[in-house]
Amino acid sequence: MKFVLSEEQHSLAEAIDEIVESAGGTKIARTWADGDPALGRALWAQLAELGLFGLCVAEDDGGLGGTAVDLAVAFERLGYHAVPGPYVESAALLPDLVDAEVRAGLLDGSIIATAAVPGAAPYALDAAAADRSFLVDTASIAPAAAGPGVTSLDRTRTLSPLTAAGPAADLDPAVRALAVDRAALACAAVQLGAGERLLAEAVSYAKIREQFGRPVGEYQALKHQLANVRIALTFARPLIFNAALDLGGPDGPRSVSAAKVAATDAADLAARVGLQVHGAIGYTEEHDLGLWFTRVRALAGAWGTPRQHRDRLASLLLPSTR
Repeated sequence: MKFVLSEEQHSLAEAIDEIVESAGGTKIARTWADGDPALGRALWAQLAELGLFGLCVAEDDGGLGGTAVDLAVAFERLGYHAVPGPYVESAALLPDLVDAEVRAGLLDGSIIATAAVPGAAPYALDAAAADRSFLVDTASIAPAAAGPGVTSLDRTRTLSPLTAAGPAADLDPAVRALAVDRAALACAAVQLGAGERLLAEAVSYAKIREQFGRPVGEYQALKHQLANVRIALTFARPLIFNAALDLGGPDGPRSVSAAKVAATDAADLAARVGLQVHGAIGYTEEHDLGLWFTRVRALAGAWGTPRQHRDRLASLLLPSTR
């Protein structure tokens, strides 16, 4: 199957690139990690104005009435720029689960929301920077209070346990399952974007880093490693867009798990090769490579661990042995 993005989807990706770069680029992630959310909040408002948080919300509910493919396109660009904040929670998970008032706030950017989902995302991302926090259980959603933050490998990600702090509202389990799969798909798209940026940074640096009087990119062994990353990312991309097309259908859970596994593996390979290409400077906090390296590592277990998604794939693909 050939996946070709529409002109509108290409324009959406380009618009996100322009907005993020004009808002500060990687400086947004660095200041967010240092506890200063000003640039991050300003970017949040601009992306809300673009319509990011209403991509998968029906027009009758104030959204753009887009598709999960639009969401995947947008979140790949967020990953490419290492944009921090609970975007997956606010744009992919919660719009279908909260009431109309909160949904309206999410869409216009006046509410930054985060959530914890036992079994998929046990800790809430950036609860201190969020206006609202929610605990999403199997068949209910409740406002929540955050406990002390837990250190993450990625300095831009602060994780907090949540406890219910108000009455819970019932959820349709099917709606909840679809929202969690949409969040996993968005996470996979972020991983793909981060992997693409790691590869781009590695290729660029390989052209200028010299050993024995030659750029390291001229050595065949390194070319093979970079080519393997290119192949892994290229194979993961159609799985992500196939999952976006299948989302909400009978093959949705299988396709989302396949996409998440492939994106995790490809991004991990991009991180390892990118670090090797950069050598010692890749380990330094001053170099931007760490923004994507640590993001990739942190997201490997977010919205379902690789083992969880492989187990789900096995249960859906293999006949019962009982």
